[in-house]
Amino acid sequence: MESVAISVRNISKCYCIYDSPRDRLKQFILPRFQRLIGVKKDYFREFWSLQDISFDIKRGETVGIVGKNGSGKSTLLQIICGTLNPTSGEVATNGRIAALLELGSGFNPDFTGRENVYMNASILGLRNDEIDARFSKIVDFADIGDFIDQPVKTYSSGMMVRLAFSVIAHVDADILIIDEALSVGDAFFTQKCMRFLRDFMEKGTVLFVSHDTGAVVNLCNKAILLDHGKIVRKDTPKKVIREYLGKLNQSKQQVFDDEVHDIEEGVSVIKDDYIDMRQALFNSSTLRNDIEIFKFNSQQESFGTGQADIISVNIFDEGGMPLSWVVGGENIILQIVCKAYKRIIRPIIGFQFKDRLGQVLFCDNTFITYENEELIAEAGSKLVANFEFRLPVLPTGDYSISPAIAEGTQKEHIQHQWIHDALIVKVHASSACLGLIGLPMRKITISIDD
Repeated sequence: MESVAISVRNISKCYCIYDSPRDRLKQFILPRFQRLIGVKKDYFREFWSLQDISFDIKRGETVGIVGKNGSGKSTLLQIICGTLNPTSGEVATNGRIAALLELGSGFNPDFTGRENVYMNASILGLRNDEIDARFSKIVDFADIGDFIDQPVKTYSSGMMVRLAFSVIAHVDADILIIDEALSVGDAFFTQKCMRFLRDFMEKGTVLFVSHDTGAVVNLCNKAILLDHGKIVRKDTPKKVIREYLGKLNQSKQQVFDDEVHDIEEGVSVIKDDYIDMRQALFNSSTLRNDIEIFKFNSQQESFGTGQADIISVNIFDEGGMPLSWVVGGENIILQIVCKAYKRIIRPIIGFQFKDRLGQVLFCDNTFITYENEELIAEAGSKLVANFEFRLPVLPTGDYSISPAIAEGTQKEHIQHQWIHDALIVKVHASSACLGLIGLPMRKITISIDD
């Protein structure tokens, strides 16, 4: 059992539902008189939020729990954390648990952020001297500035999540339990949380509830599907999500035909550049892929030798005009400007374009283009790398660009600077309803044979 982090055995949870306060009072008073005359009557009806739930989670696993609203997900997490008692069954955990459940849970709204940090970290098992040693890191991670000494009731929802997540990230937990909390917060903080989670998952155990099916598939080793308080399926994330989406579609009475039709013969391979046949329609509607570009932030978390710096990252149109907005599907120039502080032989400049989960949607660098040329940047020189490409059509949400400069080859190089999420872009509208990116369609046809 030492390899098992969480063991759930036959957990059930029943709530008593009263139709009126009068029935609640009757249930409290009358049963003692009913016992005297040998009559029993209940003034409530039972609601079973969970029914006979059993599973094990091994150390180092990341498990996602999915299900429709009301399926019992949050109730199950609360029972595992010990903040709610089950009606029957038992839970055994092996290691320190840190939980981020509903927004603001565990915080006293009248206490300051500082006081809540000490209170929450103490509940999670840290001594005062341990909290003192980590307090500055907690505040830096939360990045809420002087609000740390203001009452939590004055915080926005995003600030509340920042502080709560920062505490659980610094208590050396063995098990991390999260309930949809990361759906609140800005793009910079979400990326910071995802980096922490991916590092934590290398050694710790994670259990989280999410309606974000992409997050479950991308982050988890296993997944559990709950429906009406029962486990419907325990399997790989892809299989569980497939069944979950099927149930959602059934509930919406959507019917899909699985028949696959062959592509019409004689269609030639498309080699020339083109725009989507529906582009004019998209651009004149609310489906236009409007993308807001924020300013380059050189102060974001970074690493490297420091022998070269990235001094700017910008996006330009084809004519070289700087952009603060762009439309997905258009040609752009991503420019990364660096400065060398020593002689750099064979510099490599590149970038990663990531979604809010930290998934790399696409990336590139200058190495292959200049593989056969021995570029040299002298100390004090400026390096400008331009990447010209057609920006994909992106689903709505936040994205980030992480630039980097290195020296050497693709396989063996020295990283001089890598800045996490230095440039944020926000997609406000999109014609891409599914998938990670949208592709421009040259032609779409449908035929109906009688």
